[in-house]
Amino acid sequence: MTSTAATAVSLQRVLDTMTRDEKLAQLVGIWQDESGDVVAPLQGQQTQTASLDEGIRHGLGHLTRPYGTNPVDPIEKAQWLAAFQQRLATQTRLGIPALVHEECLTGLAIWKAATFPTPAAWGAAFAPDLVERMAELIGQSMRELGVHQGLAPVLDVIRDPRWGRVDECIAEDPYLVGTVGTAFVRGIQGAGVHATLKHFVGYSGSQSGRNFGPVHAGPREVADVLLPPFEMAVKDGQVRSVMHSYAEIDGVPVASDPRLLTDLLRTEWGFDGVVVADYFGVAFLHVLHDVAANLAEAAALALEAGVDVELPSGDAYLAPLAEAIRSGRISEDLVDRALARVLRQKQEVGLLDAQFRPLPQPAPPAHVELDSPAHREAARALAERSAVLLANDGTLPLARPGTVAVIGPNADRPQALFGCYSFANHVLDKRPGYPLGFECPSVREAVEAEFPGAVTFAPGCSVDGPDTSGFAQAVDAARHADVAVVVVGDRAGLFGRGTVGEGCDVESLELPGVQRELVERVVATGTPVVMVLVTGRPYVVDWALASCAAVVQTFFPGEEGAAAIAGILSGRVNPSGHLPVSMPRSTGAQPYSYLHPSLGGNGDVTNVPSTPARPFGFGLSFTTFAYSELSAPARCDTDSAVSLSVTVTNTGTRAGEDVVQVYARDVVGSVTRPLAQLVGYLRVALEPGESATVDFEVPPARLAFSDRTMRRVVEPGTVEFWVGDCETREVEASVEYTGGVYEVGGQDVRMTSAVRRATVYR
Repeated sequence: MTSTAATAVSLQRVLDTMTRDEKLAQLVGIWQDESGDVVAPLQGQQTQTASLDEGIRHGLGHLTRPYGTNPVDPIEKAQWLAAFQQRLATQTRLGIPALVHEECLTGLAIWKAATFPTPAAWGAAFAPDLVERMAELIGQSMRELGVHQGLAPVLDVIRDPRWGRVDECIAEDPYLVGTVGTAFVRGIQGAGVHATLKHFVGYSGSQSGRNFGPVHAGPREVADVLLPPFEMAVKDGQVRSVMHSYAEIDGVPVASDPRLLTDLLRTEWGFDGVVVADYFGVAFLHVLHDVAANLAEAAALALEAGVDVELPSGDAYLAPLAEAIRSGRISEDLVDRALARVLRQKQEVGLLDAQFRPLPQPAPPAHVELDSPAHREAARALAERSAVLLANDGTLPLARPGTVAVIGPNADRPQALFGCYSFANHVLDKRPGYPLGFECPSVREAVEAEFPGAVTFAPGCSVDGPDTSGFAQAVDAARHADVAVVVVGDRAGLFGRGTVGEGCDVESLELPGVQRELVERVVATGTPVVMVLVTGRPYVVDWALASCAAVVQTFFPGEEGAAAIAGILSGRVNPSGHLPVSMPRSTGAQPYSYLHPSLGGNGDVTNVPSTPARPFGFGLSFTTFAYSELSAPARCDTDSAVSLSVTVTNTGTRAGEDVVQVYARDVVGSVTRPLAQLVGYLRVALEPGESATVDFEVPPARLAFSDRTMRRVVEPGTVEFWVGDCETREVEASVEYTGGVYEVGGQDVRMTSAVRRATVYR
């Protein structure tokens, strides 16, 4: 008997011995420490969490956020968790431990753990290797504490910056999202923890940028823009878990759509892991989407579609699902299908042996470093490389100023550096005065350390309040300084408690509150102004690009973010981030994406320009780079990869890092095609005068699109390639694709352009 057959026999033997109650218990979680804190939509209106004793009578599939719901000491909680798993092992008939999951989007979201830059910063860094290293460290921390699954990364493509969850997203480009997100998957799963792709699919395309809004995307937009990052993480990253989105696409909720959760995800892509529900997502089929008359119908719809595990608790998959089975509404075979996937996952993370028998649990750790020097170094590297210099008249870097006026509501607030899914803003914001549990200087403190004795400070205003009484002090500080550094932006929060974050959508993309007026008042003093944006979304700041001496954009840069900002001000750090999302010129031009066809741009048919203030991929440096010799073959078969080569030279006087970006345009297609699409990129470090030759190989799947019959194809014709950003062609070449229409199928697993060589020389 083969090992595969033996495994199947062992699994079937376990399934045959389980009662219905024991089966259903493995398909749900328990959120024992919820304590009424609202960190999920409609929480408290949905959860029916039983007491711990009652909840584990028949076993348990998942334990929901035991570390991350309240500020608990990690070692003490690890000891509690070990005792809890021992109870499952000794006080339930099957003795199967629970799978423990936590949030981990910007680091393990528990008290005292390192907090890294938010995903929008990962996109700005264009550095998958750094993201993979960060994720590996996060996974190691989770594994040490007995956590098996992380609810990250978010692979939603940014479609509308008014949406509150933009800071959780990587970019507006699906290729950048897919490559960076897949790097996160590899890192965390390399540490032995399962990653979970969120939110499959369509969530970010909600109507009017409103959380939970219906999605009106057509099948081509879904296939060509929203799905590719997930496909890359499944095929290239071998991810082990996927979370359905709350979205309804063209009237069909994803949680009830077998075409997405089974036909596409499993049959076409070959995913063989576990699909988990977003919190309360199964119940929402009844209470929000109105496609189920009750929780039993909701459970049946979700299970039939392919949702294996209900999280965070068992609202629908316990008593209501049991009733659906008894009534004949759904077959118990579908329960067994989901259960087999759950048990295989438990086996993969070390909870069961090869015969699906429980394994002994390791002893809890006596010590764990959740914010080690390695964590800090990874956080620093990402923070420094993700800051984007949007404008600079030569004021930066500062040449030993006598006095620096640090001004603004985000200047002296460490929490301003963290995203919505950081523990600080997800949980601690409801506990004023509670310590972060790790060191995190504010921007003011970091600038004071960078320029000892030179800093004065005035907050000026709050992030989103109307009070302007602090303006006078701020203006006075600026008048008496050599330079004013004004730190403005967002406050991340949940469900209206912030200016950005889950459930914190906006109607205007002007800076919140009176922050714009503060900056303009300071600019009016005549003192050079460096505006530093610490935000979760891009804002309309064209006015500042024209009036400030310099503008620096950061996307919640994490615990080392303040030091990175201070380093850019002094020149210790040469900025090298590039925009992962277009900087809007106006709120009225939204939604906007650089991936637009000819009709999506400016023209004589409208008087309203859509051109962004700064395009996707834009980023300045304290040095300069030049491109030359973009070589490409004159012809390429439609079923073949195309090889490109370009030379980049540091033509300035400082060492720096450039992000070499390769774009393509399919000039004529059977359906309209975007005017630009990213097909490859590489970060290259160069000393002054150094050059590098970078070779790219772009596979057919990277250029494929859905034709009029929704086949995924590469068509013959001219494709223009260039290096620069999405709007600026520094060097370009054309390739004539020849042969017949090539249909990209399951054999085309690789979607990522390969960097074959990057040779640096003087």
